[in-house]
Amino acid sequence: MKRLAKWRLFSVLAIMTLILSGCGEPFLSTLRPAGEVAKMQYDLMLLSTAIMVGVIVVVTLIFLIVIFKFRRKDEKIPKQVEGSHKLEIIWTVIPIILLLILAVPTVTSTFELADVSPMEELNEEGEREVLVVNVRANLYWWEFEYPDQKIVTGQELVVPTDERVYFNVKASDVKHSFWIPAAGGKIDTNTDGVNQFWLEFDPEKAEEAGNLFYGKCAELCGPSHGLMDFKVKAVSRADFDQWVTDMQAVAEPAQAETPLAQQGQEIFNNSCIGCHAVTPANSAPEAARLAPNLTNFGERARIAGVLEHDEESLKNWLRDPETYKPGNTMTGTYADLSEEELDALTEYLMNLKVQD
Repeated sequence: MKRLAKWRLFSVLAIMTLILSGCGEPFLSTLRPAGEVAKMQYDLMLLSTAIMVGVIVVVTLIFLIVIFKFRRKDEKIPKQVEGSHKLEIIWTVIPIILLLILAVPTVTSTFELADVSPMEELNEEGEREVLVVNVRANLYWWEFEYPDQKIVTGQELVVPTDERVYFNVKASDVKHSFWIPAAGGKIDTNTDGVNQFWLEFDPEKAEEAGNLFYGKCAELCGPSHGLMDFKVKAVSRADFDQWVTDMQAVAEPAQAETPLAQQGQEIFNNSCIGCHAVTPANSAPEAARLAPNLTNFGERARIAGVLEHDEESLKNWLRDPETYKPGNTMTGTYADLSEEELDALTEYLMNLKVQD
């Protein structure tokens, strides 16, 4: 009875695993591809799964046939014969054919996904016609630089849909891995070299996901690895161009309008400006970018990549960042701020916006 109970429990867990494996939100699931790269990888996954399942089914059937047809019926030893050359040829040729079926589309897709040559092509004006984004991974946040648009932002990547976006990815401290599950497979970010790849976002899938996808670090990098998230806003080309125009128009830090926000701006200038920038151009050298750019902080979807974007969450983060992201470089920075100062700083940060 105990053994039967264990098998029942195993069966229930197996069924639950199969059911849960099919779950997924459109903004985070690799099983609901939202772009050209993700669709290619999804098709390859289906192809390899179909081949593996087919092999398992055939082998299982042969096993059952042999078991029942050739089971021992008496003590007599059957006639011993040599192996069949025909069967040996069949079970050698079939795996080769299956490997070719899997290898050809895999190799073809690999070369297509590795083609980043458009990044180097210039038009008659000496400008690139494709969008290029430099991604820099840090403990535990992300920086996104648009070199041709002279814009730097943090924690939220903004991209146009229905066109290829090219990326240069690198890490500042330890190895990380850049991954947007719904848009395409991960790629490592190293400290000693730059990796390149491209992604494309489907406009219909983006609209289904509310124009917001989730990105993650997919390489164990420290105690807050699981919290090293970022958001991707996939919008139309017109909306993207408007966002670029609005960001480029921010030549100076936004001036606080209310007395409380003005007090918060003063606190920010005295305590935060050494690490954070509030202008998108961010002329500081790469090594000096110690923390996320906050130019459009008030428009973001999350605080620190994982918290709800509201005043209470921001205050909680400022009070004790270590509670929410252990090992982050902001820990202890705001420990001496009073509640009144936190209110003022929160008021200022939540009003840092570039679009109405």
